[in-house]
Amino acid sequence: MSTQSLDVSEGDFRKLFSTMISEAELDALIRELRRSPAGAPPRVAAGLLVMGMVFHVMFPGGLLSTHIHQVTGQKLGDSSISQRREAMGAGLFQTLLDKVLSPIAHPEIHPHAFYKGFRLVGIDGSSFSVSNTPPIKVSKRKTCTRRGSAAFYKLGMTALYELGTHNPLAAKIGMDGESEMALALPLIPAIQSDWLLIADRYYGVAKFLASLRALPTKPKFVIRARDNLKCVQRQRLQDGSVLIEIRDATTKKRILLREIRARVRCRSGRWMSVRLWTNLLDQKAFPAKELLNLYGMRWEHEIAYKQIKIHLRRTPLLLSHTVVSAAQEICCLLLAQTTVARMRMKAAGKDYPLLQISFIQTLQLCRSFWFFASEIFSDIIKPSLLPLIFQRIVESLHQQQSHARRPRSCPRALRQPVSKWPRLRKNIYSRGPFQFKIIRKSK
Repeated sequence: MSTQSLDVSEGDFRKLFSTMISEAELDALIRELRRSPAGAPPRVAAGLLVMGMVFHVMFPGGLLSTHIHQVTGQKLGDSSISQRREAMGAGLFQTLLDKVLSPIAHPEIHPHAFYKGFRLVGIDGSSFSVSNTPPIKVSKRKTCTRRGSAAFYKLGMTALYELGTHNPLAAKIGMDGESEMALALPLIPAIQSDWLLIADRYYGVAKFLASLRALPTKPKFVIRARDNLKCVQRQRLQDGSVLIEIRDATTKKRILLREIRARVRCRSGRWMSVRLWTNLLDQKAFPAKELLNLYGMRWEHEIAYKQIKIHLRRTPLLLSHTVVSAAQEICCLLLAQTTVARMRMKAAGKDYPLLQISFIQTLQLCRSFWFFASEIFSDIIKPSLLPLIFQRIVESLHQQQSHARRPRSCPRALRQPVSKWPRLRKNIYSRGPFQFKIIRKSK
């Protein structure tokens, strides 16, 4: 990437955000979904207010009003911002996610994000703790555990991620304590025909698989299933996998799948059984060993959640005081994550692996660049210098790229166990490639 090929839009936050959704489209969306058309025109357009909220969650400190001023150049009081946020509600931000989140990986530039033409996508759920403010205490009940009520009320979220870029593709936030499955089912229509969905044991049930099968796009999937689920064996294949049938309890229809059973050697030396279900039925085109190795990509989803919950979020708790503003904050975190993912993609280009460009370093350097490229410095820093500054940032990210990830894992144990897992007294790990054996069914 040469200096001459760069312009301000390569790194400027406001222009980068506008490439995902323009300010005119954002304002039109807000006007369409706002609760009441009455009232005087706002001093700061609602689209810029949302942009300032996304900008705000990327910084470790500072007031929301200050960050909105840096993006828009206009000042707003904290109380007026709070009132406008409550008036916008959470539905607007959910609609904004549906419009903005989209895939960014390219098969030729990011081959690790694909498998034989299929885009690798993961689905999983998570939760966010909300502070014990008076509005939360009055309107919501905390989850009951065996040790009593939970310390904080939690907002659940289920999201689809592009595993090769850690880029969110779709998300659903539970405002009324919905289960992870209840939040996952509305996301299913977003899955495209050229996507390969990878999920853990929670989704390896007939209800979820039947919903995938009912889609007109007929997406492919590799999902881990629990060992106690029943199925009917139809045919043993040469690579050790088996064609099976399961029945959806709701529709009573049978679903033809391919089952792969294997034993994976843990770092402790013990062998653990793995059971995968997939609708990739061709054993020659999709060998069992390849699909078993491919399932390891599901862990990229956990790394993406680490980025949003540790690197982006500034405190263990959300900073919002109500359920509506908390849902808005989660949406802004997702929009911030996809913004950083696009910056990583720009920095990586064609010559550097995207996932070896550090998320933390990209975020920290972009914070500095966006601060000095904001409206408050527009009369000091010449616009002609911004492409050169951004070029230096890209070169710094290239120098700090990490090595290829080492194959290693930590022991499955707890420091203070509350289950049958052993107690973790000393943290150890081992290195080396995974060892596995395909289990062949006998006649």
